[in-house]
Amino acid sequence: MRVGLFVPCYVDQFYPQVAIATLQLLEKLGCEVVFPTRQTCCGQPMANSGYEHLTGDCNELFVDNFKEFDYIVCPSGSCTLHIKDHLHAQDEGGAQHIRKRIYELTEFITDVLKQPIKATFPHRVGMHQSCHGQRGLHISQMSELVAAPFSKPESLLQQVSGLELVTLDRKDECCGFGGTFCVFEEAVSVKMGKDRVSDHVKHGVEYITGADMSCLMHLEGILKRQNSPVRVKHIAEILNAE
Repeated sequence: MRVGLFVPCYVDQFYPQVAIATLQLLEKLGCEVVFPTRQTCCGQPMANSGYEHLTGDCNELFVDNFKEFDYIVCPSGSCTLHIKDHLHAQDEGGAQHIRKRIYELTEFITDVLKQPIKATFPHRVGMHQSCHGQRGLHISQMSELVAAPFSKPESLLQQVSGLELVTLDRKDECCGFGGTFCVFEEAVSVKMGKDRVSDHVKHGVEYITGADMSCLMHLEGILKRQNSPVRVKHIAEILNAE
């Protein structure tokens, strides 16, 4: 299958290794992956700040870049959800095709490829479940619901040789990043982030992973200011590790 790789802005600018790991992982799993070089921001920051009416050019370019692919895959739940719920364009047929065919990386591997993971990562790892992925894309069950638990990211991590996945006290609590929320409500954002870091550190993790590098970036900043030895690593990097 022919897959268009959608790389969020912050990954492209600050964590390009995540995009590279995503590309390599999808190729290992048998996909023909194409990275459209004209892609830019999907418009989520503007839309989340109340300026969705200014995202028209972003939408048109996104459709031009990705409408011809069988699937579009992104290593970010929040950007994926934005496109899935909000993409509209003059070529509405192209936009509808994309909305139906865009997947966050772990849900694509789990629901579409349905292939086992062959990776090795001999470390204690804590999984941070980001809000957009959990409550928007439903890649894991919310603990506040009286329902059977599941987690697509965790099911993939459990296939990684040598990885010890730790159990947290509050496994699906928000880290406080929230995009522009961390700018406008800095004190609340930092306190929430410290609480999440504390939960991981208390359980002796070596790495914190997740499907959204934006949340991990927030947690990484707190860890560095605390001079903590705990590091963050996107789930694509772990699933691609040999």
